[in-house]
Amino acid sequence: MTPTIPDFDQRRVRAADGVALNVAVGGSGSPLVLLHGFPQTHLMWRHVATALAAEHTVICPDLRGYGASDKPAGTGPDVYSKRTMAADIVAVARELGHERFALAGHDRGALVAFRAGLDHPGTVTHLACLDVLPTLEMWEALHGTGAAVGFHLYLMAQPPGLPEQLIGAAPDLFFGHFLDLWNNDPDAFPADVRAAYLDACRAAVPSIVADYRASAGIDVEHDLADRKAGGRLRMPVTVLQQDWGAALGYDAAAQWRPWAPDLHHATVTCGHFMAEEAPEEITTALRDLLAR
Repeated sequence: MTPTIPDFDQRRVRAADGVALNVAVGGSGSPLVLLHGFPQTHLMWRHVATALAAEHTVICPDLRGYGASDKPAGTGPDVYSKRTMAADIVAVARELGHERFALAGHDRGALVAFRAGLDHPGTVTHLACLDVLPTLEMWEALHGTGAAVGFHLYLMAQPPGLPEQLIGAAPDLFFGHFLDLWNNDPDAFPADVRAAYLDACRAAVPSIVADYRASAGIDVEHDLADRKAGGRLRMPVTVLQQDWGAALGYDAAAQWRPWAPDLHHATVTCGHFMAEEAPEEITTALRDLLAR
């Protein structure tokens, strides 16, 4: 049986363009939406979500293309653009009765959250991004041999066909590589949770690739347009990251500050999977953000 977040209801909720998302909802109070990263599902928030449900209505979707959400074919660049995926989240929150909400995302979900903050400033009240740089800054930071850490970004940026075949030939090896390499806590993924992540990814290779491909194409175009227009995140923003800057030679806070005038940036001492490796620290950081 696939594990679930305790005491949360599972729902199918309409999103953008006729797509439906699988959403776990629990708690009561002001709404907080939590977006998962790669190669995970909404289940990654299980510890944080249950802690925050005492104070908030916590909404944990599977992003389009992931988990038990719909996986439309990537027939055009817009299908998996972060703009479209952000519109999904706004639509889901509205379907659940929330016109405004706080938003936190990890990894891929953080890029969706970033785009939602830019595109829907009157809707997103507070924003947290965990362990990413914005798309433009990410590509600019990767250079030389240090870029090898992001080999999957370049693989999935290739035209349709090759990456899907290569990953589909050994999906558990590919996705399991990241679960193991990026995790500093061997107890962060119980066997049933790890198996759930691999099952979900194995069933979603084309859509996951399409999501990443968008970040090498249309997402760059959207971010460039906002950068040139002086786009800013107008809400309070918290960014939590590992110390990738020390390894790749950049100042992470300086990369974020032009986008987020009201920025709190902190380094977290754990692996990439922060909400599962350091849930108490992440819960405290989100509570502090929501108090700003």
